[in-house]
Amino acid sequence: MRKRWTPALAVALPVVLAACGGSAPPGATGSDEGGGTGDTIVIGSLHPLSGAAAADGQQMDNGAQLAVDAINEAGGIESLGGAQLELASADTQGAPEVGQSEAQRLIQEGAVALVGTYQSAVSQNVAATAERNQVPFVIDVSSADEILQQGYTYTFRLQPSAEVLGQRGAEYLAQVSEAAGAPAQTVAVLHEQGPFGTAITESFRAQAEQLGMTVGEVITYDAANVSDFTTQITTVQESGADVLMVAGYYRDGVLVANAVQTVGPELDAVYGVANGAFDTPQFPGEVGAAGEGVFDANYRLDITNPETQELAELYEQTHGDQMRTAAVLSHEAVRVVADALERAGDTDPAALRDAIAETQLESLMAQSGPIAFTETGENENATPILMQVLDGNVRQVYPEEYAETPPVYPAPPGL
Repeated sequence: MRKRWTPALAVALPVVLAACGGSAPPGATGSDEGGGTGDTIVIGSLHPLSGAAAADGQQMDNGAQLAVDAINEAGGIESLGGAQLELASADTQGAPEVGQSEAQRLIQEGAVALVGTYQSAVSQNVAATAERNQVPFVIDVSSADEILQQGYTYTFRLQPSAEVLGQRGAEYLAQVSEAAGAPAQTVAVLHEQGPFGTAITESFRAQAEQLGMTVGEVITYDAANVSDFTTQITTVQESGADVLMVAGYYRDGVLVANAVQTVGPELDAVYGVANGAFDTPQFPGEVGAAGEGVFDANYRLDITNPETQELAELYEQTHGDQMRTAAVLSHEAVRVVADALERAGDTDPAALRDAIAETQLESLMAQSGPIAFTETGENENATPILMQVLDGNVRQVYPEEYAETPPVYPAPPGL
């Protein structure tokens, strides 16, 4: 039976290991001072802890730390004598070159695996570094398809790829709008200009056009520096589009919602695809009426799972904030590494990589099966679902098997 670590199972266990002196496994630290202490296995956590995406990055690092705490409290890695985990956190600043140098530093300092990084451009560099050093890298959040199109064997991704997110996003829009008797016809797109937003848009556009929709105005922006979207939303208004698709991060998502409310374009829907704001619990409270009716097709924590609910409650008790789905994925990434360490019984990077490749781990996410990776490193059961802000709360609305309530469509801004 595979070991599953969750807050419910994290019980404090005294762990006293034999002194290991110089016999610690690769990637582990140990000491024989004071009669013997347990080995420590280091996992590197790379996220934007400063800069425009710091709120998400801090949440994700917190989620990873909660997983480490739960595993250690439950006895550590049993197959390695109860070895304890240590999370080594690094700030990527949202910059690819910083992420790369920090990844290299963590590896040199003994990290047996890396998790991260939120921004696709950063994850591209970290994946290259992990591959060069042959150290496993588990991507929690970063959707760009090209990351896993390099033939890498040490990189794995938990969230759905950009291709899957874009395709499903277009399909859900077509299905929901047609069922409501108001099929989406012309879609304007507003996306951040990096690999993430570009990949989502390309996938969405191809599928939308195949389904008979016209993708008209496409507007890009720099997520790190944008401060207002009034001009862009005015362009959308003048385009005559009936739907605005938005792919971006949290801060810019809030700015978009506020600009839509200010400009007041006639739209049947503001429709996020992998949007970093529209499905977070903080979004409705921050933007108020400007968020009402907004959709997002994205990965999602499984709110029907009691263990996910317990994790979210623990997060709020510990950090005084509601847990975002991205933080759950970081928590999952650490669990994947720990599960692989347990099964491998070894911290050797090659053995750990092989164990990760054979993962079959129940997920705290809403997805169509356990965490399991394809030969290219994709989580084959990762499933985007459609959410909508209704009565000030983010609700799962489609497909039906995941829906808490039916979708409302058309959903003009602010309803």
